[in-house]
Amino acid sequence: MGADTADDAAVYKLNPQQALISTLDFFTPMLDDPYSFGQVAAANALSDIYAMGGVPFLALNIVVYPRKLPLDILESILRGGADKVLEAGARLAGGHSIAEDSPMYGLAVSGLVHPDKVWTNAGARPGDALVLTKPLGSGILCTAIKGGIASAEEIAAVTKVMTTLNAAAAKAAADLEIHSCTDITGFGLLGHLSEMMLASNTRAELNYANIPLITGAVEKANMGMVPGGGYRNKEYQGCMVQFTKALSDAETDVLFDPQTSGGLLFSLPEEDAKVLTQQKMGWHIGRVLPPGEDGKLLDIV
Repeated sequence: MGADTADDAAVYKLNPQQALISTLDFFTPMLDDPYSFGQVAAANALSDIYAMGGVPFLALNIVVYPRKLPLDILESILRGGADKVLEAGARLAGGHSIAEDSPMYGLAVSGLVHPDKVWTNAGARPGDALVLTKPLGSGILCTAIKGGIASAEEIAAVTKVMTTLNAAAAKAAADLEIHSCTDITGFGLLGHLSEMMLASNTRAELNYANIPLITGAVEKANMGMVPGGGYRNKEYQGCMVQFTKALSDAETDVLFDPQTSGGLLFSLPEEDAKVLTQQKMGWHIGRVLPPGEDGKLLDIV
């Protein structure tokens, strides 16, 4: 498996019992605290392994760091990443660094999965429920943090969401009938769900009232704290979406908001969806429909 349907990672079959999952991700800081940034970057990179149904076992650091900044900041970033890798049960085995003007950090991660148990974004079926495992709004709130207008409560809330591994949700879903899975990152909820629907030749209906949001996300979007990626997502993906429910611009912005270390999105039978929601492992946000004739991939009701 590669990039054919915009899946979250590459998968290579090693033998009848094992397939290797390979992925990488890195970016500039979105939080002021370097240790928390390291945790978020690591959780974000590890998420692709969970989105494919696998378990991470090895990670390598990707570091870009300016010579002019103190090394103790870099130490905190790397410690945050290392602690999160250990929490995932994997091992960190070095990496590579270069000196440049803007700091960046992330990981290249390897994982394992049984070849018959790989999750993809291309298997959603009409009648499936859609379950999201983390609330939305991290891009907007990180923009508010950079703008100096996020409250302590909002900073704590978005940090908790972004530093939480998707390991528990993936483990809870491991024995369920998962038809399709992806994680919600830079293209936002509607972008990644559109990829899933396109790859599966299906259509999704989302109930806006059921979509979980991080504290303060809509308020900060209403104040203009929308990242540039959110506007680009809306410009590109807007033609794929039909809004049956009237939403404000800020409410719409949250749906297109690029997420960092976002949750998993599962397409699975209704009964299995109840198992996840009853375990408080996610929110039932919509359902999968047959493809429509108008070319739309998503309906917001």
